[in-house]
Amino acid sequence: MVSKPFTVDLNKPIVFQVGHLGEAYEKWVHQPIVTKDGPRFFANDFCELLTRTKWWVIPLVWLPVVCWLVCISTQRGLTPTEAALAVVGGIFIWTLLEYCLHRFLFHIKTTSYWGNTFHYLLHGCHHKHPLDGLRLVFPPAATAILCAPVWTMFKLLSSPSTAPALFGGGLLGYVTYDCTHYYLHHGKPSKGYGQILKRYDLNHHFKVQNKGFGITSSIWDHVFGTFPATQVSHISR
Repeated sequence: MVSKPFTVDLNKPIVFQVGHLGEAYEKWVHQPIVTKDGPRFFANDFCELLTRTKWWVIPLVWLPVVCWLVCISTQRGLTPTEAALAVVGGIFIWTLLEYCLHRFLFHIKTTSYWGNTFHYLLHGCHHKHPLDGLRLVFPPAATAILCAPVWTMFKLLSSPSTAPALFGGGLLGYVTYDCTHYYLHHGKPSKGYGQILKRYDLNHHFKVQNKGFGITSSIWDHVFGTFPATQVSHISR
């Protein structure tokens, strides 16, 4: 008797189902469901609440932290010009982190139960339900966890006076990334750079998921050879 392949029931809490897909998860998660209503993740109401984040929470939480970090650097001896340069440097470093996280962590290949479950929570849910506006930006608690190793790296690579402003720049880059990403999915840029970025992101979601990892810029896709050869011209919403 041949067992039937596992099927995810979208009418039930989804997170602890996706792990059962095994090797079929990769194909399933890249078959997007284009509706604004996302699925329920957990049966527990509190856990479910933690998965939902309004886009404006990101600048509200993190921009004051950016300002605080820059102030620490000036208090430790950096001039305003030096602090500004450190912030710009941090933003540039973020563009590389954005690319690396998206390519190597968010698109990690998994087949195990817990691997699939973790990936779905981290990024798979966004590819499966790209218009779910409450699960697009990163919850602040998750961001804080990822910030810990990044802050350690910045401290090791720069002086005590420079590290806070440099990290603040990276954090500002992250805020720009998350807000830009939300706008690309839920705004309607009709011309200019915004339209270019929107088409680039749509191409990543609907046509070539293993290329085009930049969100705010395609520079690192060019550098590392992951710039897609073809792109979608239009996808109606």
